[in-house]
Amino acid sequence: MNRTRFGLRLCLGFLAGCWLSACQPEPDRSIRLGLSAPPVTLDPRYATDAESARVIRLLYASLSDFDAHSQAVPALAHWTAITPTQYRFYLGKTGRQFSDGSRLQAEDVAATYRSILDPATASPHRGSLAHIQRIVVLDADTLDFYLDQPNLLFPGLLSIGILPAQALATGYPFNRQALGSGPFRLTAWQPAGALHLERLRDGQRFRLLPVKDPVVRVLKLLHGELDLLQGNLPAELVAWLDKQTGVSVTRAEGSNFSYLGFNLADPLTGQLAVRQAIAYALDREAIIRYLLGNAARPAGALLPPQHWAGHPELHGYPHDPARAKALLAAAGFSPATPLRLSFKSSSNPLSLRLAAVLQQQLAAVGIELSLHSYDWGTFYSDIKTGHFQTFSLSWVGIKTPDIFRYAFHSSAIPPTGANRGRYTDVATDRLIEQAETAPTLAAQAALYRQLEAQLHHTLPVVPLWYEDQVLLQRNGVTGYALSADGRYDGLSQVEFRRHE
Repeated sequence: MNRTRFGLRLCLGFLAGCWLSACQPEPDRSIRLGLSAPPVTLDPRYATDAESARVIRLLYASLSDFDAHSQAVPALAHWTAITPTQYRFYLGKTGRQFSDGSRLQAEDVAATYRSILDPATASPHRGSLAHIQRIVVLDADTLDFYLDQPNLLFPGLLSIGILPAQALATGYPFNRQALGSGPFRLTAWQPAGALHLERLRDGQRFRLLPVKDPVVRVLKLLHGELDLLQGNLPAELVAWLDKQTGVSVTRAEGSNFSYLGFNLADPLTGQLAVRQAIAYALDREAIIRYLLGNAARPAGALLPPQHWAGHPELHGYPHDPARAKALLAAAGFSPATPLRLSFKSSSNPLSLRLAAVLQQQLAAVGIELSLHSYDWGTFYSDIKTGHFQTFSLSWVGIKTPDIFRYAFHSSAIPPTGANRGRYTDVATDRLIEQAETAPTLAAQAALYRQLEAQLHHTLPVVPLWYEDQVLLQRNGVTGYALSADGRYDGLSQVEFRRHE
Protein backbone atom coordinates (compact mmCIF):
# COMPACT_ATOMS: atom_id res chain seq x y z
CA MET A 1 0.00 0.00 0.00
CA ASN A 2 2.86 2.45 0.83
CA ARG A 3 4.54 2.00 -2.55
CA THR A 4 1.22 2.45 -4.31
CA ARG A 5 0.46 5.65 -2.40
CA PHE A 6 3.96 7.00 -3.06
CA GLY A 7 3.72 6.27 -6.77
CA LEU A 8 0.32 7.89 -6.98
CA ARG A 9 1.60 11.02 -5.22
CA LEU A 10 4.38 11.28 -7.80
CA CYS A 11 1.78 11.00 -10.55
CA LEU A 12 -0.36 13.66 -8.92
CA GLY A 13 2.60 16.01 -8.69
CA PHE A 14 3.32 15.40 -12.34
CA LEU A 15 -0.32 16.10 -13.20
CA ALA A 16 -0.26 19.37 -11.28
CA GLY A 17 2.80 20.51 -13.21
CA CYS A 18 1.23 19.55 -16.51
CA TRP A 19 -1.99 21.31 -15.56
CA LEU A 20 -0.13 24.54 -14.94
CA SER A 21 2.06 24.42 -18.03
CA ALA A 22 -0.02 22.66 -20.68
CA CYS A 23 -0.90 24.38 -23.91
CA GLN A 24 -4.49 23.97 -24.99
CA PRO A 25 -5.06 21.89 -28.13
CA GLU A 26 -6.71 23.07 -31.30
CA PRO A 27 -10.41 23.84 -30.89
CA ASP A 28 -12.55 20.76 -31.44
CA ARG A 29 -16.29 20.83 -31.89
CA SER A 30 -16.72 17.29 -30.55
CA ILE A 31 -17.58 16.52 -26.93
CA ARG A 32 -15.10 13.89 -25.75
CA LEU A 33 -15.77 11.17 -23.18
CA GLY A 34 -12.89 9.05 -21.90
CA LEU A 35 -13.53 5.31 -21.55
CA SER A 36 -11.50 2.86 -19.48
CA ALA A 37 -11.94 0.22 -22.22
CA PRO A 38 -13.51 0.03 -25.67
CA PRO A 39 -16.79 -1.81 -26.17
CA VAL A 40 -16.43 -5.45 -27.17
CA THR A 41 -19.30 -5.32 -29.68
CA LEU A 42 -21.98 -2.98 -30.98
CA ASP A 43 -24.40 -5.85 -31.70
CA PRO A 44 -27.23 -5.84 -29.11
CA ARG A 45 -27.66 -9.60 -29.52
CA TYR A 46 -24.22 -10.28 -28.07
CA ALA A 47 -23.46 -7.39 -25.72
CA THR A 48 -22.83 -8.46 -22.13
CA ASP A 49 -19.95 -6.19 -21.06
CA ALA A 50 -20.70 -2.81 -19.49
CA GLU A 51 -19.08 -0.61 -22.15
CA SER A 52 -20.89 -2.35 -25.00
CA ALA A 53 -24.25 -2.12 -23.23
CA ARG A 54 -23.78 1.59 -22.45
CA VAL A 55 -22.82 2.55 -25.99
CA ILE A 56 -25.54 0.38 -27.55
CA ARG A 57 -28.18 2.25 -25.52
CA LEU A 58 -27.15 5.39 -27.38
CA LEU A 59 -27.33 3.79 -30.83
CA TYR A 60 -30.40 1.55 -30.60
CA ALA A 61 -34.00 1.94 -29.47
CA SER A 62 -35.78 -0.86 -27.61
CA LEU A 63 -39.41 -1.76 -26.96
CA SER A 64 -39.19 -1.11 -23.21
CA ASP A 65 -37.01 0.64 -20.68
CA PHE A 66 -37.08 1.22 -16.89
CA ASP A 67 -37.97 4.04 -14.56
CA ALA A 68 -36.09 5.07 -11.42
CA HIS A 69 -37.78 2.27 -9.46
CA SER A 70 -36.76 -0.47 -11.93
CA GLN A 71 -40.29 -0.85 -13.24
CA ALA A 72 -40.76 -1.46 -16.98
CA VAL A 73 -42.03 1.53 -18.96
CA PRO A 74 -42.77 2.01 -22.68
CA ALA A 75 -39.94 3.07 -25.01
CA LEU A 76 -40.55 2.21 -28.68
CA ALA A 77 -43.87 0.61 -27.78
CA HIS A 78 -46.62 0.31 -25.21
CA TRP A 79 -48.29 -3.01 -24.51
CA THR A 80 -51.36 -4.87 -23.33
CA ALA A 81 -51.61 -8.33 -21.78
CA ILE A 82 -54.28 -9.99 -23.94
CA THR A 83 -53.97 -13.12 -21.80
CA PRO A 84 -51.35 -14.14 -19.19
CA THR A 85 -49.34 -15.69 -22.03
CA GLN A 86 -50.05 -13.23 -24.87
CA TYR A 87 -48.70 -9.67 -24.98
CA ARG A 88 -49.56 -7.21 -27.73
CA PHE A 89 -47.09 -4.41 -28.47
CA TYR A 90 -48.05 -1.22 -30.30
CA LEU A 91 -45.15 0.73 -31.81
CA GLY A 92 -45.29 4.49 -31.21
CA LYS A 93 -44.11 7.38 -33.36
CA THR A 94 -40.67 8.07 -31.88
CA GLY A 95 -37.49 6.08 -32.45
CA ARG A 96 -38.82 4.63 -35.70
CA GLN A 97 -36.09 5.71 -38.15
CA PHE A 98 -32.92 3.66 -38.56
CA SER A 99 -29.71 5.54 -39.18
CA ASP A 100 -29.76 4.45 -42.86
CA GLY A 101 -33.09 6.27 -43.32
CA SER A 102 -35.36 3.20 -43.37
CA ARG A 103 -38.38 2.99 -41.07
CA LEU A 104 -38.50 0.62 -38.10
CA GLN A 105 -41.46 -1.75 -38.48
CA ALA A 106 -42.97 -4.55 -36.41
CA GLU A 107 -41.21 -7.04 -38.70
CA ASP A 108 -37.85 -5.62 -37.56
CA VAL A 109 -38.81 -6.27 -33.95
CA ALA A 110 -39.86 -9.82 -34.76
CA ALA A 111 -36.68 -10.47 -36.78
CA THR A 112 -34.48 -9.21 -33.93
CA TYR A 113 -36.03 -11.48 -31.33
CA ARG A 114 -36.27 -14.47 -33.67
CA SER A 115 -32.55 -14.07 -34.32
CA ILE A 116 -31.81 -14.01 -30.58
CA LEU A 117 -33.95 -17.13 -30.05
CA ASP A 118 -32.25 -19.01 -32.91
CA PRO A 119 -29.70 -21.43 -31.35
CA ALA A 120 -27.43 -20.87 -34.35
CA THR A 121 -27.03 -17.21 -33.35
CA ALA A 122 -25.60 -18.27 -29.96
CA SER A 123 -26.85 -15.10 -28.29
CA PRO A 124 -26.17 -14.97 -24.54
CA HIS A 125 -29.63 -13.38 -24.13
CA ARG A 126 -31.44 -16.42 -25.48
CA GLY A 127 -31.85 -18.05 -22.07
CA SER A 128 -33.73 -15.14 -20.50
CA LEU A 129 -36.12 -15.06 -23.49
CA ALA A 130 -36.60 -18.82 -23.80
CA HIS A 131 -40.26 -18.62 -22.74
CA ILE A 132 -41.18 -16.88 -26.01
CA GLN A 133 -43.10 -19.52 -27.94
CA ARG A 134 -43.83 -17.54 -31.10
CA ILE A 135 -44.03 -13.98 -32.46
CA VAL A 136 -46.83 -12.90 -34.78
CA VAL A 137 -46.70 -9.63 -36.76
CA LEU A 138 -50.21 -8.18 -37.12
CA ASP A 139 -49.31 -5.07 -39.13
CA ALA A 140 -46.46 -2.59 -39.53
CA ASP A 141 -47.07 -1.17 -36.05
CA THR A 142 -48.36 -4.13 -34.04
CA LEU A 143 -47.13 -7.58 -33.03
CA ASP A 144 -47.93 -10.27 -30.49
CA PHE A 145 -45.57 -12.29 -28.32
CA TYR A 146 -46.87 -15.69 -27.16
CA LEU A 147 -45.25 -17.28 -24.09
CA ASP A 148 -45.24 -20.90 -22.97
CA GLN A 149 -46.08 -19.76 -19.42
CA PRO A 150 -47.19 -16.53 -17.67
CA ASN A 151 -44.49 -13.99 -16.83
CA LEU A 152 -45.40 -10.72 -15.15
CA LEU A 153 -41.96 -9.27 -15.90
CA PHE A 154 -42.01 -10.10 -19.61
CA PRO A 155 -42.26 -6.52 -21.01
CA GLY A 156 -39.10 -5.58 -19.11
CA LEU A 157 -37.19 -8.37 -20.86
CA LEU A 158 -37.68 -6.65 -24.21
CA SER A 159 -35.11 -3.92 -23.62
CA ILE A 160 -32.71 -5.19 -26.30
CA GLY A 161 -31.96 -2.84 -29.20
CA ILE A 162 -33.93 -3.46 -32.40
CA LEU A 163 -32.06 -4.34 -35.60
CA PRO A 164 -33.33 -3.94 -39.19
CA ALA A 165 -34.72 -7.20 -40.57
CA GLN A 166 -33.23 -6.67 -44.03
CA ALA A 167 -29.73 -6.09 -42.65
CA LEU A 168 -30.10 -9.18 -40.45
CA ALA A 169 -31.00 -11.25 -43.50
CA THR A 170 -27.92 -10.10 -45.43
CA GLY A 171 -25.38 -10.69 -42.64
CA TYR A 172 -24.67 -7.03 -41.88
CA PRO A 173 -21.62 -6.67 -39.53
CA PHE A 174 -23.48 -5.19 -36.56
CA ASN A 175 -20.58 -5.91 -34.22
CA ARG A 176 -18.54 -3.05 -35.76
CA GLN A 177 -21.06 -1.05 -37.81
CA ALA A 178 -24.11 -0.09 -35.77
CA LEU A 179 -27.41 0.40 -37.58
CA GLY A 180 -30.01 1.42 -35.02
CA SER A 181 -32.73 3.99 -34.35
CA GLY A 182 -31.44 5.42 -31.08
CA PRO A 183 -30.72 9.10 -30.30
CA PHE A 184 -27.18 8.79 -31.74
CA ARG A 185 -25.68 7.32 -34.88
CA LEU A 186 -22.22 5.87 -35.33
CA THR A 187 -20.13 7.76 -37.87
CA ALA A 188 -16.85 5.88 -37.38
CA TRP A 189 -15.12 3.34 -35.16
CA GLN A 190 -11.41 3.79 -35.62
CA PRO A 191 -9.01 0.82 -35.45
CA ALA A 192 -7.43 2.29 -32.30
CA GLY A 193 -10.82 2.16 -30.57
CA ALA A 194 -12.22 5.71 -30.76
CA LEU A 195 -15.93 5.82 -31.52
CA HIS A 196 -17.35 8.83 -33.37
CA LEU A 197 -21.04 9.51 -32.74
CA GLU A 198 -23.50 12.15 -33.86
CA ARG A 199 -26.46 13.26 -31.75
CA LEU A 200 -29.41 13.23 -34.10
CA ARG A 201 -31.50 15.99 -32.56
CA ASP A 202 -28.88 18.70 -33.14
CA GLY A 203 -25.94 17.19 -35.03
CA GLN A 204 -23.58 17.56 -32.05
CA ARG A 205 -20.57 15.31 -32.52
CA PHE A 206 -19.04 13.11 -29.83
CA ARG A 207 -15.90 11.07 -29.54
CA LEU A 208 -15.68 8.18 -27.08
CA LEU A 209 -11.97 7.61 -26.52
CA PRO A 210 -10.66 4.49 -24.76
CA VAL A 211 -7.73 5.36 -22.48
CA LYS A 212 -6.71 2.39 -20.39
CA ASP A 213 -4.57 4.10 -17.75
CA PRO A 214 -6.58 6.24 -15.28
CA VAL A 215 -3.74 8.70 -14.70
CA VAL A 216 -3.43 9.26 -18.46
CA ARG A 217 -7.22 9.74 -18.68
CA VAL A 218 -7.03 12.43 -16.02
CA LEU A 219 -4.03 14.05 -17.70
CA LYS A 220 -5.99 14.24 -20.94
CA LEU A 221 -8.92 15.82 -19.08
CA LEU A 222 -6.65 18.46 -17.56
CA HIS A 223 -4.99 19.13 -20.92
CA GLY A 224 -8.36 19.67 -22.57
CA GLU A 225 -8.10 16.49 -24.68
CA LEU A 226 -11.14 15.05 -22.89
CA ASP A 227 -14.23 16.77 -21.52
CA LEU A 228 -15.83 14.04 -19.41
CA LEU A 229 -14.74 11.03 -17.35
CA GLN A 230 -17.11 8.66 -15.60
CA GLY A 231 -15.97 6.08 -13.05
CA ASN A 232 -13.03 3.65 -13.01
CA LEU A 233 -10.65 6.01 -11.22
CA PRO A 234 -8.66 5.46 -7.98
CA ALA A 235 -10.21 7.15 -4.96
CA GLU A 236 -7.03 9.12 -4.19
CA LEU A 237 -6.98 10.52 -7.72
CA VAL A 238 -10.63 11.62 -7.48
CA ALA A 239 -9.98 13.26 -4.10
CA TRP A 240 -7.02 15.16 -5.57
CA LEU A 241 -9.05 16.33 -8.55
CA ASP A 242 -11.80 17.54 -6.23
CA LYS A 243 -9.36 20.22 -5.03
CA GLN A 244 -8.32 21.43 -8.48
CA THR A 245 -9.72 24.39 -10.39
CA GLY A 246 -11.12 23.93 -13.86
CA VAL A 247 -12.57 20.49 -13.09
CA SER A 248 -15.70 19.56 -11.15
CA VAL A 249 -16.44 16.23 -9.41
CA THR A 250 -19.99 14.89 -9.02
CA ARG A 251 -20.89 11.78 -7.00
CA ALA A 252 -24.06 9.69 -6.83
CA GLU A 253 -25.03 6.45 -5.12
CA GLY A 254 -24.64 3.53 -7.50
CA SER A 255 -26.37 0.20 -8.07
CA ASN A 256 -23.72 -1.77 -9.98
CA PHE A 257 -22.90 -5.01 -8.16
CA SER A 258 -19.26 -6.07 -7.77
CA TYR A 259 -18.55 -9.68 -6.89
CA LEU A 260 -15.89 -12.36 -6.61
CA GLY A 261 -16.66 -15.24 -8.95
CA PHE A 262 -15.67 -18.92 -8.87
CA ASN A 263 -15.44 -21.80 -11.31
CA LEU A 264 -17.63 -24.38 -9.63
CA ALA A 265 -16.49 -27.08 -12.06
CA ASP A 266 -13.00 -26.76 -10.56
CA PRO A 267 -12.14 -29.35 -7.87
CA LEU A 268 -10.97 -26.64 -5.44
CA THR A 269 -13.30 -23.68 -5.96
CA GLY A 270 -16.14 -26.16 -6.44
CA GLN A 271 -15.98 -26.88 -2.69
CA LEU A 272 -18.44 -24.85 -0.63
CA ALA A 273 -16.04 -24.77 2.35
CA VAL A 274 -13.35 -23.16 0.18
CA ARG A 275 -15.73 -20.48 -1.07
CA GLN A 276 -16.99 -19.80 2.46
CA ALA A 277 -13.42 -19.52 3.76
CA ILE A 278 -12.65 -16.94 1.09
CA ALA A 279 -15.81 -15.00 1.95
CA TYR A 280 -14.90 -14.86 5.65
CA ALA A 281 -11.27 -13.94 4.84
CA LEU A 282 -12.19 -10.80 2.90
CA ASP A 283 -12.32 -7.50 4.75
CA ARG A 284 -14.70 -5.64 2.48
CA GLU A 285 -15.05 -2.68 4.83
CA ALA A 286 -11.29 -2.06 4.71
CA ILE A 287 -11.25 -2.28 0.91
CA ILE A 288 -14.14 0.17 0.64
CA ARG A 289 -12.51 2.58 3.08
CA TYR A 290 -8.91 2.53 1.87
CA LEU A 291 -9.04 1.43 -1.77
CA LEU A 292 -12.38 2.89 -2.86
CA GLY A 293 -12.34 6.00 -0.68
CA ASN A 294 -15.72 5.12 0.90
CA ALA A 295 -17.31 5.42 -2.55
CA ALA A 296 -19.26 2.16 -2.24
CA ARG A 297 -21.70 0.26 -0.01
CA PRO A 298 -21.20 -3.37 1.12
CA ALA A 299 -23.39 -5.76 -0.85
CA GLY A 300 -25.29 -8.75 0.47
CA ALA A 301 -26.96 -9.83 -2.76
CA LEU A 302 -27.06 -9.06 -6.44
CA LEU A 303 -30.09 -6.77 -6.17
CA PRO A 304 -29.66 -3.76 -3.86
CA PRO A 305 -31.90 -3.79 -0.77
CA GLN A 306 -34.04 -0.90 -2.06
CA HIS A 307 -35.00 -2.89 -5.17
CA TRP A 308 -38.60 -4.14 -5.05
CA ALA A 309 -37.28 -7.73 -5.06
CA GLY A 310 -34.17 -7.06 -2.96
CA HIS A 311 -33.40 -8.78 0.35
CA PRO A 312 -32.68 -6.09 2.97
CA GLU A 313 -31.63 -8.63 5.63
CA LEU A 314 -28.67 -10.00 3.66
CA HIS A 315 -25.44 -8.15 4.35
CA GLY A 316 -22.79 -10.56 3.07
CA TYR A 317 -20.27 -12.61 5.02
CA PRO A 318 -18.54 -10.79 7.91
CA HIS A 319 -14.76 -10.55 8.13
CA ASP A 320 -13.85 -13.55 10.33
CA PRO A 321 -10.30 -14.84 9.72
CA ALA A 322 -10.55 -17.44 12.51
CA ARG A 323 -13.61 -19.02 10.92
CA ALA A 324 -11.92 -18.94 7.50
CA LYS A 325 -8.92 -20.84 8.91
CA ALA A 326 -11.21 -23.40 10.59
CA LEU A 327 -13.07 -24.05 7.33
CA LEU A 328 -9.78 -24.52 5.46
CA ALA A 329 -8.50 -26.92 8.11
CA ALA A 330 -11.71 -28.95 7.94
CA ALA A 331 -11.28 -29.14 4.16
CA GLY A 332 -7.79 -30.60 4.59
CA PHE A 333 -5.61 -27.53 4.06
CA SER A 334 -2.80 -26.45 6.38
CA PRO A 335 0.45 -24.44 6.35
CA ALA A 336 2.15 -27.60 5.10
CA THR A 337 -0.44 -28.12 2.37
CA PRO A 338 -1.82 -24.64 1.64
CA LEU A 339 -4.72 -23.90 -0.67
CA ARG A 340 -3.31 -22.48 -3.90
CA LEU A 341 -5.63 -20.66 -6.29
CA SER A 342 -5.28 -18.45 -9.35
CA PHE A 343 -7.08 -15.13 -9.79
CA LYS A 344 -7.69 -13.53 -13.18
CA SER A 345 -8.28 -9.83 -13.71
CA SER A 346 -8.14 -7.26 -16.46
CA SER A 347 -5.04 -5.08 -16.69
CA ASN A 348 -7.04 -2.03 -15.60
CA PRO A 349 -4.94 -0.36 -12.84
CA LEU A 350 -7.80 -0.30 -10.34
CA SER A 351 -8.44 -4.01 -10.98
CA LEU A 352 -4.76 -4.71 -10.42
CA ARG A 353 -4.81 -2.85 -7.10
CA LEU A 354 -7.88 -4.78 -5.99
CA ALA A 355 -6.23 -8.06 -6.98
CA ALA A 356 -3.18 -7.22 -4.86
CA VAL A 357 -5.35 -6.43 -1.84
CA LEU A 358 -7.32 -9.67 -2.24
CA GLN A 359 -4.06 -11.57 -2.45
CA GLN A 360 -2.86 -9.98 0.79
CA GLN A 361 -6.11 -10.62 2.68
CA LEU A 362 -6.32 -14.26 1.60
CA ALA A 363 -2.67 -14.83 2.47
CA ALA A 364 -3.52 -13.85 6.06
CA VAL A 365 -5.64 -17.01 6.41
CA GLY A 366 -3.25 -19.30 4.51
CA ILE A 367 -4.55 -19.07 0.94
CA GLU A 368 -1.91 -18.51 -1.73
CA LEU A 369 -3.44 -16.52 -4.59
CA SER A 370 -1.46 -16.19 -7.82
CA LEU A 371 -2.44 -13.16 -9.90
CA HIS A 372 -2.84 -13.14 -13.69
CA SER A 373 -3.85 -10.00 -15.58
CA TYR A 374 -4.80 -9.65 -19.24
CA ASP A 375 -6.10 -7.07 -21.66
CA TRP A 376 -9.87 -6.69 -21.38
CA GLY A 377 -10.73 -8.75 -24.47
CA THR A 378 -8.61 -11.74 -23.43
CA PHE A 379 -9.77 -11.56 -19.81
CA TYR A 380 -13.46 -11.37 -20.69
CA SER A 381 -13.15 -14.18 -23.22
CA ASP A 382 -11.56 -16.41 -20.58
CA ILE A 383 -14.35 -15.65 -18.10
CA LYS A 384 -17.09 -16.46 -20.63
CA THR A 385 -15.43 -19.72 -21.64
CA GLY A 386 -14.78 -20.88 -18.07
CA HIS A 387 -10.98 -20.60 -18.18
CA PHE A 388 -10.48 -19.42 -14.58
CA GLN A 389 -10.58 -20.45 -10.95
CA THR A 390 -11.48 -17.06 -9.44
CA PHE A 391 -12.09 -13.58 -10.84
CA SER A 392 -13.84 -10.32 -10.02
CA LEU A 393 -16.37 -8.46 -12.16
CA SER A 394 -19.43 -6.26 -11.82
CA TRP A 395 -23.00 -6.64 -12.98
CA VAL A 396 -23.99 -3.33 -14.53
CA GLY A 397 -27.45 -1.97 -15.26
CA ILE A 398 -29.47 -4.70 -13.52
CA LYS A 399 -33.17 -3.78 -13.46
CA THR A 400 -35.31 -6.92 -13.31
CA PRO A 401 -34.90 -10.21 -11.41
CA ASP A 402 -34.67 -12.15 -14.67
CA ILE A 403 -30.93 -11.69 -14.07
CA PHE A 404 -31.13 -14.70 -11.75
CA ARG A 405 -32.04 -17.03 -14.61
CA TYR A 406 -29.42 -15.43 -16.86
CA ALA A 407 -26.63 -15.65 -14.27
CA PHE A 408 -27.45 -18.67 -12.07
CA HIS A 409 -29.87 -21.11 -13.75
CA SER A 410 -28.25 -24.37 -14.84
CA SER A 411 -29.59 -23.81 -18.38
CA ALA A 412 -27.73 -20.48 -18.70
CA ILE A 413 -24.16 -21.74 -19.00
CA PRO A 414 -22.44 -19.80 -21.85
CA PRO A 415 -23.11 -19.33 -24.69
CA THR A 416 -26.84 -19.53 -23.83
CA GLY A 417 -26.50 -17.28 -20.76
CA ALA A 418 -24.05 -15.80 -18.29
CA ASN A 419 -23.73 -18.59 -15.71
CA ARG A 420 -19.98 -18.25 -16.08
CA GLY A 421 -19.19 -20.17 -12.91
CA ARG A 422 -20.99 -23.30 -14.18
CA TYR A 423 -23.25 -23.24 -11.09
CA THR A 424 -25.87 -26.00 -10.95
CA ASP A 425 -28.25 -26.27 -8.01
CA VAL A 426 -31.67 -27.94 -8.13
CA ALA A 427 -33.15 -25.73 -5.39
CA THR A 428 -31.95 -22.57 -7.15
CA ASP A 429 -33.41 -23.68 -10.50
CA ARG A 430 -36.73 -24.47 -8.82
CA LEU A 431 -36.95 -21.09 -7.07
CA ILE A 432 -36.14 -19.24 -10.29
CA GLU A 433 -38.86 -21.12 -12.15
CA GLN A 434 -41.42 -20.64 -9.35
CA ALA A 435 -40.71 -16.92 -9.14
CA GLU A 436 -41.11 -16.50 -12.90
CA THR A 437 -44.62 -17.99 -12.79
CA ALA A 438 -45.81 -16.37 -9.54
CA PRO A 439 -49.29 -14.81 -9.87
CA THR A 440 -48.47 -11.43 -8.32
CA LEU A 441 -45.47 -9.14 -7.88
CA ALA A 442 -45.68 -9.59 -4.10
CA ALA A 443 -45.44 -13.37 -4.49
CA GLN A 444 -42.57 -12.95 -6.91
CA ALA A 445 -40.69 -10.70 -4.51
CA ALA A 446 -41.06 -13.27 -1.70
CA LEU A 447 -39.73 -16.06 -3.91
CA TYR A 448 -36.83 -13.96 -5.16
CA ARG A 449 -35.85 -13.21 -1.56
CA GLN A 450 -35.83 -16.95 -0.85
CA LEU A 451 -33.65 -17.36 -3.92
CA GLU A 452 -31.23 -14.69 -2.73
CA ALA A 453 -30.97 -16.45 0.63
CA GLN A 454 -30.23 -19.72 -1.21
CA LEU A 455 -27.48 -18.04 -3.23
CA HIS A 456 -26.08 -16.54 -0.01
CA HIS A 457 -25.84 -20.07 1.41
CA THR A 458 -24.48 -21.89 -1.66
CA LEU A 459 -22.18 -18.97 -2.56
CA PRO A 460 -21.63 -19.22 -6.33
CA VAL A 461 -20.25 -15.67 -5.98
CA VAL A 462 -19.13 -13.56 -3.02
CA PRO A 463 -21.02 -10.25 -2.96
CA LEU A 464 -18.56 -7.37 -2.56
CA TRP A 465 -20.16 -3.91 -2.91
CA TYR A 466 -22.37 -1.50 -4.86
CA GLU A 467 -19.98 1.09 -6.23
CA ASP A 468 -20.88 4.80 -6.33
CA GLN A 469 -20.91 6.70 -9.61
CA VAL A 470 -18.38 9.52 -10.09
CA LEU A 471 -18.35 12.10 -12.87
CA LEU A 472 -15.42 14.38 -13.70
CA GLN A 473 -16.01 17.23 -16.13
CA ARG A 474 -14.22 20.31 -17.33
CA ASN A 475 -15.73 23.69 -16.51
CA GLY A 476 -18.14 24.66 -19.27
CA VAL A 477 -19.64 21.19 -19.62
CA THR A 478 -23.27 21.27 -18.47
CA GLY A 479 -26.36 19.10 -18.46
CA TYR A 480 -24.81 15.66 -17.89
CA ALA A 481 -26.87 13.67 -15.36
CA LEU A 482 -25.34 10.65 -13.62
CA SER A 483 -27.25 7.37 -13.59
CA ALA A 484 -27.00 4.85 -10.75
CA ASP A 485 -25.91 2.12 -13.17
CA GLY A 486 -23.27 4.22 -14.96
CA ARG A 487 -24.99 4.41 -18.34
CA TYR A 488 -23.97 7.17 -20.75
CA ASP A 489 -27.50 8.51 -21.29
CA GLY A 490 -26.29 11.87 -19.94
CA LEU A 491 -24.74 12.47 -23.36
CA SER A 492 -28.25 13.07 -24.71
CA GLN A 493 -28.44 16.40 -22.84
CA VAL A 494 -24.84 17.46 -22.23
CA GLU A 495 -23.63 20.71 -23.79
CA PHE A 496 -20.20 22.26 -24.09
CA ARG A 497 -19.30 25.66 -25.49
CA ARG A 498 -15.65 26.40 -26.08
CA HIS A 499 -14.20 29.88 -26.42
CA GLU A 500 -12.58 29.90 -29.83
